[in-house]
Formats: sequence, C-alpha cells, structure tokens
Amino acid sequence: MNGSKAVRSLVGPLARVRPTSSRVREVLIVCPKVYAALQHRNAFHSSMFHRPTLRRPRKSSPLISGRHAFTEADAKLQRTPLYDLHIAHAGKMVPFAGYAMPVQYDDLSVGDSHRWTREKASLFDVGHMVQHRLSGPGVAGILTRLTPASVASLEPHHSTLSCLLHPGTGGIVDDTIITRLGPELFYVVTNAACREKDTDYLSEHIKQYTAEGGGAVDWEVLNGWGLLALQGPLSADILGSILLHPDEANLKDLYFGQSKFIQLRLIHGQPSTPLLISRGGYTGEDGFEISIPPDLAVSVATSLLHSAGPEKLRLAGLGARDSLRLEAGMCLYGHDLDDTTTPIEAGLSWTVAKDRRTNGGFHGDGVILRQLRPIKDGGSGVTRRRVGLIVEGAPAREGAEIVDPNGEVIGKITSGCPSPTLKQNIAMGYIKNGHHKSGTQIGVTVRGKRRNATVSKMPFVPSKYWKSAAPI
Repeated sequence: MNGSKAVRSLVGPLARVRPTSSRVREVLIVCPKVYAALQHRNAFHSSMFHRPTLRRPRKSSPLISGRHAFTEADAKLQRTPLYDLHIAHAGKMVPFAGYAMPVQYDDLSVGDSHRWTREKASLFDVGHMVQHRLSGPGVAGILTRLTPASVASLEPHHSTLSCLLHPGTGGIVDDTIITRLGPELFYVVTNAACREKDTDYLSEHIKQYTAEGGGAVDWEVLNGWGLLALQGPLSADILGSILLHPDEANLKDLYFGQSKFIQLRLIHGQPSTPLLISRGGYTGEDGFEISIPPDLAVSVATSLLHSAGPEKLRLAGLGARDSLRLEAGMCLYGHDLDDTTTPIEAGLSWTVAKDRRTNGGFHGDGVILRQLRPIKDGGSGVTRRRVGLIVEGAPAREGAEIVDPNGEVIGKITSGCPSPTLKQNIAMGYIKNGHHKSGTQIGVTVRGKRRNATVSKMPFVPSKYWKSAAPI
C-alpha cells in the first residue's frame, strides 16, 4: 500500500487517536513515556552487502482528515517501511524519536498485548532503530576504542550488548548491540533518539582514529531498512514455519546472542534474499530480530502474520514494548541511561570485558576501571547505583524522589509502571550507594505522599532466552 485515497478513506478513522478512549487511557497507566508522546501528537553475504540503492525516507502523505488530524510537526515525522501496514491494522500512531510509530493496535489493549507476548508471540516494528554497517581494516580497532567490549575475541555471528562511551568521563553516549559478521565486518544497532548525536560522535572519532594512523573504516548507515522483532514463546515455531531451507537454518542451534543469514519463504511462495536474523530482543522472552531491505519489509511482516494467524501472532506497539522491557530490567536510553552515567553506575559492569579490565584502552577507562574497584581495594567505587524497586500503592513515575526512612532524598526514579505480569508496581532508578542491596526498605514520593518501596533484584520477571537445548 502506498497511502492511496482508497486506503486513506478506509483506515482514516482508525488512525485518529482519542485520548479519552479506554484503551488509550490504559497507556497512561502502563506506559507513561509513550503516553506523553501521544499527548504531543494531539496538541548482509546477503543483499545487505550488495549495497542496493536505498530509498530515501518517504514524504509524508496528505494529512488524514478528521477531528484529530496530524499537526504540521507530525507531518514531518519519518516513517518506517511498515507505516501503511500499521494504519491498515488500526495502529494508534504517535511521535517517537522522530518517527510516527504505533503505540498499540485496536485488537488488544496495552496490558493484553503485553500478556500476549509473554504467552504467545508478538511482532514489533523497530525499524526506527539505526542500523550501521562498519567494515575495513580499522573497524575492530575503532570499536575497541569506543566501547569496553572485547571486540577482538567476538566470534563471527555473535553479538554483544555494549556502550559507546565518552572519552575522559566514561559517560554513556548510547547503548548498542555489536554483531561480528566477518574478520573486518560488523553490524551495529543504536537508538533512534540518539541518531544525530551518535552520527556526530562516530564521525568525529572515526576521523580522529584514521588521522592517528588507524586502519581505514568504511561506515554505512542502512537508511530505510526495516527491523522486525518477533518476540514470545511461540517465536521459533512461527519463524520456522516460513524458512525456505529449515534444515540449513536449524533454529534449535541458534542461541541467544547469535545470528545467521537465512532465506524466508514469503507469501505466494517467493524466496527472500538472505536476511540477517539474530536471536535476542528487548522483552526478556525468546525471540528474533530480522534486518530487512526496504522493499522486503512489508512482505516479511505480512508473511509472518499470515503464516501464524491471529491465534498465535499479533502486532504489538511501543506501549507493550516499554512495560515488557521494564519487567526484563532493561534500560531505556534518555531515561535510565544518559551522557553523565557510566556503565558501572548503571549496573552494566558486565559490559566491561575481562580482558579490558586489565588492558583498558577504551574511552573513559581511567574512570570506569577505578569505579570497578571499591574504595577499600584502592578504587573509587560509585556513589550511586541503578536498582529495581517494588512500590506499594500508586505507581512511581520517572522523576519521583527516593527517600530513606528519615525522609532524606537518596535517589530518583527513572522508569516505572504497573507490571501486567506481577500485578505489582515496579520501577527502576538510581539510589545512593549503601542503600542498593536487595530487600532494603526505602520510600518513594508519589504525588506528594510517601509510598513504601523495597529494593528488588532485576529482572523482575525471569528471562527466557534460548541459551541451550531448552529456554532457561
């Protein structure tokens, strides 16, 4: 579909967002960050490496008529390749990181979509994320400098979660997934909200690295490409049903953090080009992320939906994605992570590889390596730590103050929502060192009233990643 008059006349009423409707009101309860965006609206062997001609972001289609028509600002939002598919499925579109993205769909409330993902499978459009292809003799060297990951020891078709770091301070520029595809070839995914900042950062430091005599680095942003996240316990069966060569793909032996180029059988039997499919995701469930050239994105999404049927697979939006990632204890950049926060403060010490703790050589290593050692061992330790919280009474939202039993402010909430799985209010935030141990009783100020809270281990809901012959 291309936004024709026929399509617009059919789905136009479904594209209107009514903040007074019961389902949209639920977004306020489950996902306040996305609701804020909703309020704003209402005022690679593979085709990846053949370097196809990529489409420029499509111009906005004519404004949808109706009582809640797009604003001029909304008309400038970018669109993923699946925009028309979202509209056809009654997606409630909101501004998010410069894109028009679905917060939910008409068939399920946000809470129901969350539970559906935990019990069956959901398909998320994450095409707003920025996909990079970095190659050349200097690529391992530059990634080794910018991140604390052990890039040199990363095996082909294995991934690692890491952080781009500021020199000197060790503050987090962005969190990222790094996948090695070959000796001098990497696939890197960064956050859409950090697109401009990351572009400036990478441009500056790649230029500096090569000027200092580092090897050449070829960097390409895969503009216009699709990225699908298939998440939930039925994900492997659903993806397996459209594999072109099931025996070659062998999903049972593709474990969490691994990837493979796989051909899919699309609707009407056409084969896809080899697509980079990675096992992992942002929900804590087993699942896959599929990187797709612009012209195939709709076909792949439609093929998955058609093959599985609505009894197994539904589209899901930003609302469910946010509550799922919070239950999984995962950070959202700009809220739980920022430029002033180091990986150690953020509870991401595990992103600093063992060999990097000895040899350093990455941005901010002087600060980060001292933070890894407590003061009693000659290090600096940290003064604050990211923790999980179970909050009684009303849910604690971003910005709420954390207080000790004497009422002294000792921290701040960065994310919070009711957990559809646990039926408790969960949150994460930064708390003064010494109050961070699991089980510590503290308070959170919610709407001027102190609520009792308990420091909790994360993830709040056990992860079910496919790490061996069975999910654990």
